[in-house]
This record gives sequence, C-alpha cells and structure tokens, in this order.
Amino acid sequence: MDTKELEKLPNKNEIETAHIIVELIEYEHDAVVSKSLLKKATGSINALSFASGEGLNEQTSPYDTYAQIIDGSAIIEIDGKPSALHTGQGILIPAHQPSHIKPNGRFKLLLTVIKSGE
Repeated sequence: MDTKELEKLPNKNEIETAHIIVELIEYEHDAVVSKSLLKKATGSINALSFASGEGLNEQTSPYDTYAQIIDGSAIIEIDGKPSALHTGQGILIPAHQPSHIKPNGRFKLLLTVIKSGE
C-alpha cells in the first residue's frame, strides 16, 4: 500500500487528528464518564465528564497530574486548600498530595498524568 492509500484510511485514534477537546466526551445522567485519550509508560491523558452532583473522592497519586476544566466549573482541593476553577483554567496536583474534585454543577475535566522524572 502506498502513502496515498494510507492517507485515505480512517484514523483509529481521535487525538491524532484535530478536534474540539470538549466534544470528545459527553455528559450522562447521574454519572461520571471517563475516556482515555492517550496511555503510555510516561503518562496518560483522560477526559472526564461529571453529571451535576458528581465528583471524585479524595485520592493521592504517586505522579504529578495536571487538571484542566474544559467545560463548566469545579472546586479542586489539594492538601486541604480549595481552588475554584472555571472553563479553560487548570491546576497542577503535585505527586503525593491528597486531592479531591468537588462539583459545582456539571463539568468536564482533562487530566494529564506525568510519570516521567521520578
């Protein structure tokens, strides 16, 4: 198969093509939806949607994680310190720090976990 034929094949990975990030995941009633966009040994990127009233319980990760709100707003509490984030805003959750994501209505979140540099 030559290059021109390869270019005509459908792309299996959505993140490899231009896209509107907020449209990669939809809301579902009374649910948290997660979609893995990229997973490698050095880290991962996940899109999540949260129905109104849904959030994530406190957890601690051994890796740095960057959380960005891509729709709506939420309160991200890191080591007991809350930060209100709105669409387009992000925050670094340092490795080994307890964090909790609290809802402020429905919202979508992009989580980037960085495993390199341990």
